Amino acid sequence: MSLYEAWKNYIEENCNTQEEQNAFWEKYCAEEKVLYQKILGEKITVVEGRFEDLANESKMVPPQYMGFLDGISESLITPIDLESIELDSQIRLEIDFAKLYKNMLAVPAEWLYTLEEWNNFFTEDERLELEKEYKRSKTVVNEVKVGRNDPCPCGSGKKYKKCCGR
Repeated sequence: MSLYEAWKNYIEENCNTQEEQNAFWEKYCAEEKVLYQKILGEKITVVEGRFEDLANESKMVPPQYMGFLDGISESLITPIDLESIELDSQIRLEIDFAKLYKNMLAVPAEWLYTLEEWNNFFTEDERLELEKEYKRSKTVVNEVKVGRNDPCPCGSGKKYKKCCGR
């Protein structure tokens, strides 16, 4: 079983009831927060080493550390193949911090994007600008206007005003 599958199984095994699920995610998020505080606090732009050693340094069991990799994977400059990672795999994570911040906003991971350690990378104004950019990227603009007497775009065959335009 790959470590990525072990991560998924780890979640399932620890989330049988709503109480277990809440406790699991609360514990995981607290450990993840410590890891991000270290990365941001020490201005670590590249995390590099053997997977098992990095997990041990982070005081996480391998499936938990794989969860961290799963979470940060979309914020990397060079993508990694999560499915191929094993305990003795050498990994190199080059972090795009602007992308990471926006991805934390998307989750929304308030316990992470509000960390004081972000001040090592961005000023308050830069963080506000990143938030604006993120919000603009999620704004949907419908360019095609449907007239009230046009056929309804849902495909019903009715006029828009008699269907979805009500």
